[in-house]
Amino acid sequence: MTLKLYVDRMSQPSRALLIFCKINKIDFEEVKIDLSKQKHLSPEFSAINPMRQVPAIVDGRFKLSESHAILIYLSCAFPGVADHWYPADLSKRAKIHSVLDWHHLNLRRGSMTYVFNTILAPAFGRPVNPQAAAEGENILKSSLSKLERIWLKGSGKFLLGSYQPSIADLSLVCEIMQLEILDDEDRDRILHPYKKVQEWFEATKVATRPHFDDVHAILFKAKAQFQKQREKDTSALRSKM
Repeated sequence: MTLKLYVDRMSQPSRALLIFCKINKIDFEEVKIDLSKQKHLSPEFSAINPMRQVPAIVDGRFKLSESHAILIYLSCAFPGVADHWYPADLSKRAKIHSVLDWHHLNLRRGSMTYVFNTILAPAFGRPVNPQAAAEGENILKSSLSKLERIWLKGSGKFLLGSYQPSIADLSLVCEIMQLEILDDEDRDRILHPYKKVQEWFEATKVATRPHFDDVHAILFKAKAQFQKQREKDTSALRSKM
């Protein structure tokens, strides 16, 4: 049976799974779960993932959620996946796990909190929250600094000093890509101080093209829509003054 990926391409971890499968020539069926329309709350999807979050997969009778767990499963379950994604060497695997564990409460927490409370909240019927955005930005900047000082040490271009990308590189870079929906000035203000992060970011994009660009096309489309809406709101506000 064909592997099914339940995803929304606006979701950072969903994009990481799609890119991984495309790069490694894993056959799959993409099932869109539109978060903005609350499709993740449907009874049908709840039967796939009771946590009601994307991504999730179904491989035959096997169901699995949580993107990091899914990336590990795919690396081990499907033949032909290059060793650098999830090395057979146990010490290297443990290091990758350490990055992935760190990701959730640091980089992901900061990025999600900031982007949601500056840009995405209205799409989900929620008001923007400047205080939450400020807290998210502080966590995000702290996380980028730690990426620079700790995880990007070594002679290689990738995390943990590696010379080829792992599932950790893909997961974290897809997280940072969410900043693309911000306006350019805001995005550049956040990322500019972190030169090593920018170099690693570009190296991972290059290593995963053309699939990286294809899967992220939705993000740039959304950015244009958000920009148009901001211009419309600004124009309406000026007309009332």
